Amino acid sequence: MSYRGGIAALLAGAACVASPAHADTLREALQETYQTNPTLEAARAGQRATDETVVIERSAGLPSASATGAYTEIVTGASQFGPDRFLTGGVDVGVPVYQGGAVKNSIRAAENRIEAGQADLRATESAIFSQVVAAYMDVIRNEAIVGLNAGQVQVLSVNLEATSDRFEIGDLTRTDIAQSQSRLAFAESDLRFAQSNLITARENYIALVGSAPDDLQPPPPLPGLPNSVDDAVDAALESNPDLIAARERAVAAGYDIDVAGAGRLPTVSVFAGYDYTNTLGSVRSSVPTIPDSAIDQTSNDASVGVSVRIPIFQGGRVGALERQAQARSSAALEQIVATERDVIAQTRASWSSWQAALAIIESSQVAVQAAELSLEGTRAENSIGNRTILDVLNAEQELLSSRVQLVTARRNAYVAGFSLLAAMGRAEARDLGLEGESGVLYDPVANYDRVKHKFWDWDRDPDPVTQSTRTVDIPAPTADIPANESPSGK
Repeated sequence: MSYRGGIAALLAGAACVASPAHADTLREALQETYQTNPTLEAARAGQRATDETVVIERSAGLPSASATGAYTEIVTGASQFGPDRFLTGGVDVGVPVYQGGAVKNSIRAAENRIEAGQADLRATESAIFSQVVAAYMDVIRNEAIVGLNAGQVQVLSVNLEATSDRFEIGDLTRTDIAQSQSRLAFAESDLRFAQSNLITARENYIALVGSAPDDLQPPPPLPGLPNSVDDAVDAALESNPDLIAARERAVAAGYDIDVAGAGRLPTVSVFAGYDYTNTLGSVRSSVPTIPDSAIDQTSNDASVGVSVRIPIFQGGRVGALERQAQARSSAALEQIVATERDVIAQTRASWSSWQAALAIIESSQVAVQAAELSLEGTRAENSIGNRTILDVLNAEQELLSSRVQLVTARRNAYVAGFSLLAAMGRAEARDLGLEGESGVLYDPVANYDRVKHKFWDWDRDPDPVTQSTRTVDIPAPTADIPANESPSGK
């Protein structure tokens, strides 16, 4: 099975796993984001605007036609024989023949910038999905931490009651009660802080996805992760959209040099014109024997020709424009290297974070098991007087810390793994098997193919309307956690 087929199948399978009513899966969150996120919609609209640059650049090499008309009334200073008024009109047509290659190279540069924009759209999509995955995992993690802290408060409350009972019979001291009260107060404080973090995570989820998280289910495993950091870097250098965009912009900047240099070359065009004048009967005869009606009140002129423009001196403008284009091309070439460095660093960092999180998961699982045994033994020893209340409190805190570290490591491992896929250019809708609103993914090439051959001046699209959804009507989230949330961190 291919990589893309593998991750698509896993995400699709995750959506079909039996789960409580109204539960959300990661696939559903990504699907909703793909269809309604305003940042994605704005990026698509921006790319559609970029698609029009080829049409705009090509128009400079196509024929042009214009018509003029005017009515003139001479108020003072007219001859006694007229004309006192006249109507004029004309039509002019121009056809560019040669422009030094400026149009051709401008079109090529625009085409490369469109391809760069399409890669930028991929990068935006991947970045948004990475944010959604992080937000999704943040909600799951913070729900688990709230559950763990709520359980800790409950345990410490029971401990305080038991300590008070033993104090009443003289088995413990007031110091033991104070220690229990202190730990309970700290636990309640930690719970409030965890609840605040959960609300923040849910708000971030709403901002990205457009709906409130409802009983989020564990995400599916991430397939297609590389076996080594070198494999990850090789894939990123081939498929990372930011790097692809930088390369396309560098090619476009090279064409800009030729466009600027064309300013010193001749231009050739052919033209044709037709002019019509009508004095509207206002020209009068100066010879008494000739009636006014015998005088022709109209004139018609038609012309055709060839126009050649040969630049001789332009004050250094062309040279400056060409040098400017060369400098920008040099900057674009350097930007490729800069982007490549960033991609390599990002890929290696994501790999390292992923590997570190996996190692922390293993050690945290051992720590949780050891802390559970330690707490069980400490409580037993305390019951026979070999351990103090403080020892029990410390053991309970140790177990809580281990469980929190475990759920945090699981969140970090998944987010780092997805970030690694994003750096490799493998975390977009086509890779995740998502669907567009009509069942088809948004294809920026389709819009470019639709508009690239248009030339009619009156051709326009319908007025735009907002595609993304607002969140103003979504109630403010609370820190409540689903009833089936496990507080164990296992």
